[in-house]
Amino acid sequence: MTATAPAHPVDEIPPKRQLAAFGLQHVLAMYAGAVAVPLIVGGAMKLPPADLAYLITADLLVCGIATLIQCIGFWRFGVRLPIMQGCTFAAVSPMVLIGTTGGGLPAIYGSVIVAGLAIVLLAPVFGKLLRFFPPLVTGTVILIIGLSLLPVAGNWAAGGVGSPGFGEPKNLALAAFVLAVVLGVQRFAPVFLSRIAVLVGIAVGLAVAVPFGFTDFGGVGDADWVGISTPFHFGAPTFEFSAIMPMLVVALVTMTETTGDLIAVGEMTDRRVEPRSLSDGLRADGLSTVLGGVFNTFPYTAYAQNVGLVGMTRVRSRWVVATAGGILVLLGLLPKLGAVVAAIPAPVLGGAGLVMFGTVAASGLRTLAQVDFKGNNNLTVVAVSVAMGVLPVGVPTIYEKFPDWFQTVMNSGISAGCLTAIVLNLLFNHLPAKAGSGAAEADGLPGGGVEKAVEKSREEAV
Repeated sequence: MTATAPAHPVDEIPPKRQLAAFGLQHVLAMYAGAVAVPLIVGGAMKLPPADLAYLITADLLVCGIATLIQCIGFWRFGVRLPIMQGCTFAAVSPMVLIGTTGGGLPAIYGSVIVAGLAIVLLAPVFGKLLRFFPPLVTGTVILIIGLSLLPVAGNWAAGGVGSPGFGEPKNLALAAFVLAVVLGVQRFAPVFLSRIAVLVGIAVGLAVAVPFGFTDFGGVGDADWVGISTPFHFGAPTFEFSAIMPMLVVALVTMTETTGDLIAVGEMTDRRVEPRSLSDGLRADGLSTVLGGVFNTFPYTAYAQNVGLVGMTRVRSRWVVATAGGILVLLGLLPKLGAVVAAIPAPVLGGAGLVMFGTVAASGLRTLAQVDFKGNNNLTVVAVSVAMGVLPVGVPTIYEKFPDWFQTVMNSGISAGCLTAIVLNLLFNHLPAKAGSGAAEADGLPGGGVEKAVEKSREEAV
């Protein structure tokens, strides 16, 4: 008898109780970001509270469905890696503009459906571009993703943007306490508890936050027990050219961001993303975005904060994240459960977010450690790409005088840094080098020789 080969860690199914704990941890890591998009768009359109609540439950439902498609997959849809899906922030500004200038929600949903179809059609094209994502580019992009997320954790730790007590010492103290609990559990607790250190930190932080008046559960009593999102609740979608064009730009931005996230998870789980699987992952993004337009929500993308959680916990099973998708579906169908999760105060999430998002940045540095920086221009590629990626994060208004399409692309630090890294890598490592130029002369290799030599040495080492 021949022994069956052990399953890859990505395909392993942990025991049920671990599945539930690990899955809930992923939900808590992305919940605040998931509900922020409908809150921002609905708030800008001055929708009544009932409609806002409807947008949130619809979003959670489709978040769950999108995550299940991505993790479990069917036919050529889904990358089948531990990837959480959520609404993309790249679409917020265009959607607010569409919604407040006369088009309303029907025009938003029409443009979202078209953008989703465009992503499905363009997915194979992006899959063929994977060769332009060597470790030099992927490490830089992963580093930028982590650095771009850290201000989000900082805002949570301070109390949440717009909160009356933003920046008060008690908020930062609570965030620091949660961070200390997460680190303590990860360092000293048994293996199982160390892998749910974020969940433990949030639970302990919430237990401390309630008696000190950081939050209350008054909204739980007001929430409905059951809520089902029906297609085109706000009316049949309208297809307006002025709304569709900016959303197509958003589609390209989200595809670039998702590519970076999928490659990052592939690195962390030791299952490298290939052109076919990248296409399948992007195609799932497109299908989820179409579903978003039908079920009253917005464009979907991979959530980088959960990439950090995978790296931090070293739990690589896609079934864990699929369980998180199932939990999100429940939260979308049972608004009262969603209200319980929504009661978690921002500083608690901030303390956990600092370590998760920092893990993403550290993973980028780990990937860059594989790159040869001697006698070539690779350091310049990383330096300029990180600068371009961090620029809109540090100076959010830097591009506000530029056209809307330019802002959509460059205001996302992830897409700005990713595009810069791809272009500079092509410039320095793929174009034929002139005689006597730095990299070619230093290593005696034409054009892309440095990169090819590194790749070859990696293959020989493996």
